[in-house]
Amino acid sequence: MNPARRPLYAQTEEILTRRIAEGTWPPGALIPAEAELAVELGVSPGTLRKALAALERRRLIERHQGRGTYVAAHTSERALFHFFRVFDVEGRKHTPTSFVLDCRTGPATPEEAAALALDQGDAVHRVERIRALAGEPVILERILLPAMRFPGFALPLLREMEDELYVLYQRDYGVTIGRAEEWLAAIGASETQAAKLRVWPGAPLLEISRVAYDLADRPVERRLTLLDSRLHRYHATLD
Repeated sequence: MNPARRPLYAQTEEILTRRIAEGTWPPGALIPAEAELAVELGVSPGTLRKALAALERRRLIERHQGRGTYVAAHTSERALFHFFRVFDVEGRKHTPTSFVLDCRTGPATPEEAAALALDQGDAVHRVERIRALAGEPVILERILLPAMRFPGFALPLLREMEDELYVLYQRDYGVTIGRAEEWLAAIGASETQAAKLRVWPGAPLLEISRVAYDLADRPVERRLTLLDSRLHRYHATLD
């Protein structure tokens, strides 16, 4: 669609999103008052309110009665609520504990480069971690990050992580995850995967392949999650 033909509130939403993405309003910052912002952008108060409502639905801003509108900051609780989709068979969500098994940097393979819109051979960080629920290893993850967006990235090995990765991305590197795409498949556990998840080789696992995008819609993380689904399920709500 021609940008000029897009609804004015959608164009306004895009301008506001760009300001957040570029750090004009960093996480936790107070956004100017609606009347002031509407005048600055040359739109009606109603158009601005529609644009802000869209940002709120995307969880990019938070509106507090009597206090104003703030750029949302990722917290571990917010990241888990929005991006962690694993529940037990009774429909309960448990907070995972995470332990990094490996973290190293190397050149991207052609397939990795394609997934993250990089040039072949560009440096990437590779992270492998276990996520436990109720003390039992349930999830094995391999995470890929472009080194140019995350310079000096490192995680302590074999120690419980204090924050969710998306909190760390935003706080330490200024990268806010705006959306993610996922693909699901059923696979059998390899011997290595089985040993790490304490299941038998060939045990059925749910494979969740995710690419996460920043607010400028650039791919910034590729994540391969293997879920032991004997006592846990992946759940998504479709609006």
